[in-house]
Amino acid sequence: MPQNDAAATQPQLNRSLSLTDLIIHGLVFIGPIAPFAFYGYVSATSKGMVALAYIVGAIAMFFTAYSYKLLSADYPLAGSVFIYARRAIGEKTGFVAGWMLVLDYILVPAAVYLAAANALHEIVVSLPRWALVMGFVVIGTIVNYVGVQVTAVVNKLIVAAELVLLVLFVAFGLYALYHGGGAGHLTLAPLYQPHVFSVGLVFASVSLSAVSFLGFDAISMLAEETKGDSKQLIGRATLASLFLAAILFVVQTWIAADLANGMTFASPDTAFYEIAAVAGGKTFSIVTAFVSAVVFGLSSATVVQGSIARLLYAMAREGRMPSFMAAVHPRFRTPHRAVLFVAAASIVIAMAFLNHFGLIGVLVNFGALTGFLILHVTVVFHFIVRKRSRAYIRHLVCPTVGFAILAYVLYYMDPSAWMLGVSWLVLGLIGYWVFVARFKTSRSTALDPA
Repeated sequence: MPQNDAAATQPQLNRSLSLTDLIIHGLVFIGPIAPFAFYGYVSATSKGMVALAYIVGAIAMFFTAYSYKLLSADYPLAGSVFIYARRAIGEKTGFVAGWMLVLDYILVPAAVYLAAANALHEIVVSLPRWALVMGFVVIGTIVNYVGVQVTAVVNKLIVAAELVLLVLFVAFGLYALYHGGGAGHLTLAPLYQPHVFSVGLVFASVSLSAVSFLGFDAISMLAEETKGDSKQLIGRATLASLFLAAILFVVQTWIAADLANGMTFASPDTAFYEIAAVAGGKTFSIVTAFVSAVVFGLSSATVVQGSIARLLYAMAREGRMPSFMAAVHPRFRTPHRAVLFVAAASIVIAMAFLNHFGLIGVLVNFGALTGFLILHVTVVFHFIVRKRSRAYIRHLVCPTVGFAILAYVLYYMDPSAWMLGVSWLVLGLIGYWVFVARFKTSRSTALDPA
């Protein structure tokens, strides 16, 4: 049977998601309360200029989101940068882009499950974090196995709960600030402190804050599960979810930084929950930790796990990952084997980084930002080189600025992240040569022995 005919008879992903579903999917992946998890680490690295770190991170991600918008219109397929770079530039570039995003996405589920475990452990210290991680993984795997149309309904409720929590935090936080708490009022310190400010310090902190924004790119993974004009919807949802998240991040971290004035955190993992106690008392701190655990463990992690499963599915479908991950469940029409693989990987990684939460955040960013660099190059190559576009602002200036900002962030990244990130890249190149390049060579020789 010809390849195209065979593909046509295989189960296809279910097209059921609207623009609203896509925006909510991006917000759930990003998480309106995402700074709760990494606040302590970003605060320490930025010397308290947390709001500035998130503003610069938002600017960097805006250019990346715009590049996604441009390419998703021309390539409305699941697979994100892997598909874009492979189709626009070539096989090897596409593989490298996809491989580096795998580093991002394969670590993100574990990071989110760990964030959930840290939050719930703050309430019930008798429950070990490893057991909490296992419980959250099981629930997330079951939901993803059934299908994204189920998570779309749950996600709307989860986003609503997050927004209610943020409204309460802002209200309690401002009341506490202007009644003697923290700095006593809103200040410019979370934005700029001249005695400690430096460009290197800001970009080093962005290497951590940027992890909170990751998720808008996951919307492109749902291009084959979107009803209507996916070429337009994917781009609109990408920019909209990023814009909304950026506003929420800056507001909450600005208030938190002024409330934290003079505080010494017991742990960077629980810093935001300690600030919540200053804002609304111990009870509000417990509520904040509980909602965070539910959001991170039962919603965000589920969306994250589903997105990486779809990236692996797309790469496997193209023959660049083990073929068993290209399977679609005949009933639920989900990439079920890839979902199970991600669940197993999440457990292993979470156990390995159980006591190194900050490091896993930096590693996630290394993979994501490297993939985003290739994304910006792909925009230029696809539109300027191949299509001879003369829209230089959209197709040359914007991706070039985005590339420069991300390259600067990578430059200031922790050396351990560079060591592990480069090691992952080398491993991928070796794997490509062994499983792809050699296979192609041997197949060509078999077909043409002369």
